[in-house]
Amino acid sequence: MTTIRERLQRALAGEPVREPVYAVYDWFVKNRPIDWQGMFDRGLGQIAHASLLRAEYPNAEIVETTSVDGGGPRRDVRWITDLGELREWYRGEWRQEYLVKSPDDYHVLARALEGTRFTATDEAFDRAEEALGPGGLTMGQLGETSLEARTPLQAIQIDCAGLERFSVDLVDEVPELMDLIEMMNERLLEKLRLVRSSRAAMIKLWENLSIETMGAAVYRRFLLPLYERACAILEGTGKGIHVHYDGKLRPIAQEIAALPFAGIDSLTGPPEGDLSAGEARSLWPEKFLWLHPNLGWYEQPAVELKEWIRRMAVGAGSRFCMMISEEVPPGFARTVPLVLDALAGLGEG
Repeated sequence: MTTIRERLQRALAGEPVREPVYAVYDWFVKNRPIDWQGMFDRGLGQIAHASLLRAEYPNAEIVETTSVDGGGPRRDVRWITDLGELREWYRGEWRQEYLVKSPDDYHVLARALEGTRFTATDEAFDRAEEALGPGGLTMGQLGETSLEARTPLQAIQIDCAGLERFSVDLVDEVPELMDLIEMMNERLLEKLRLVRSSRAAMIKLWENLSIETMGAAVYRRFLLPLYERACAILEGTGKGIHVHYDGKLRPIAQEIAALPFAGIDSLTGPPEGDLSAGEARSLWPEKFLWLHPNLGWYEQPAVELKEWIRRMAVGAGSRFCMMISEEVPPGFARTVPLVLDALAGLGEG
């Protein structure tokens, strides 16, 4: 019997997918206290993520404190620089306040990131691979935090300023923001040059992209040329970039097709996304599809759930893996085995 690792490697290499893999992000295994081992015993795989870089910020002191108030556990984060201080805080997993609250804060953030010292290391990658064994594969990422693991445009929007503040400032082309984007773009390219010799074959960019948050024109102006430069740096290394695109993509489908991405990660069909697996395969015949079944499917009766899963697998055809990548499916103990059964039955057919 072939292992999950072997099945994934064959699918990534472009061989026909006769034994589809269903895998979970390691984040859920670490942060959702449910019977993962029971599911691994049934055939669920795991996709681990490991930072390929360590970062030191010589111009910033990052101070975190935890406390409990009337709303429960709280975590406060301060970025302290000689130009000022930025603050954010979290309730559990969820950010309640962004670092950037005014245009001047972009300047402070640029100071905090200026001169960052990156050190390439495969230590975390090797530990993850050893822990997984035959049960999955590990993706490399460009830092230990989401701020470092995304492209700058997405990091500023998602991690630093929030969609509303960022959108207004981008439309106005606030100088402090434009300067920060340019500086962070160069940092991203520096990081990619540093990981060219890493043992990781897959590099994940945690974009969390849905085109409705920015529009195709912004994508073409800011992200497209950066992606082209990023892919060029890894050309000839045997490494591929996999982008976490979990929302609507149809307006930029042709641009995605022209980019040498190795994979589209957490691809989700309608209504969250706007492309079925079959449509994505037709548009991107050579890209690996990390498919995220809609969470609503798991609430359907067993026959309907299994039919949706089979339809997605048949549509993808080759070079795909199904994933638990956005949230643990409803009715986990019942529904995850149903998906595994559906995919096993597909292979037998």
